[in-house]
Amino acid sequence: MPVQYLRTFTAAQRTEASNIRLGRVLAFVAGAVNAGGFLAVGQYTSHMTGILSSVPDQLLLGNPGLAATAAGSVLLFLFGAATSAILINWGRRRQAHSEYATPLVLEAALLLAFGLVGARLGQERLFLLPATVGLLCYVMGLQNAMITKVSRAEIRTTHITGIVTDIGIELGKLAYWNGALSRQSPVRADHARLRVLASLLGMFLLGGAAGAAGFAYLGFLATVPLAALLLLLAGVPVLDDLRQRQSS
Repeated sequence: MPVQYLRTFTAAQRTEASNIRLGRVLAFVAGAVNAGGFLAVGQYTSHMTGILSSVPDQLLLGNPGLAATAAGSVLLFLFGAATSAILINWGRRRQAHSEYATPLVLEAALLLAFGLVGARLGQERLFLLPATVGLLCYVMGLQNAMITKVSRAEIRTTHITGIVTDIGIELGKLAYWNGALSRQSPVRADHARLRVLASLLGMFLLGGAAGAAGFAYLGFLATVPLAALLLLLAGVPVLDDLRQRQSS
């Protein structure tokens, strides 16, 4: 039963319930990486709007190096999303059980690499700091594209602006007074969607608290449980593919 339950998180056959479960866990991971990464490198790495806005700001302030770093971070987020799409489509063409699991395996490996690189940040900060920021942006792009493709663009885990906007829309519907004389269809809030959105926001906040505490007390070792969690979600479909390959 536990194996079958774990398989549902990243199995090729999807249901709305499994998408929501996966989205909540990945929102937790995104919150942890974002908050922990801020403590490590002094910058949030999933906020592409703010990072892109800083490019002209830094150019105007006469900081071309910082502008180039910001532009590179956006490009790496984009490359991460593209990598996720390539891996998923590659697995889909081969009818792999792990078509959605492979990006999470890569994300876990990169988080461990972040932990290893971060341990040397104090020694080679000039080179490693922008490289570490870029690595985390790549990871966020990789994850966000994966859950976007899995859920057919209904769930995102790093784009909190969109989640908060959608919550506001549903709350506006909830508060709307239709009036007794209205001849049009009444405005109704989607309570199920509101609960899902609120849970994603809550898991991101919980992950942020866990990531901040983890990096404060454990340092870069805090990446290990996050990587282990991702491997736990992705492991069963990957093992299914390995068993199938051995038997064929």
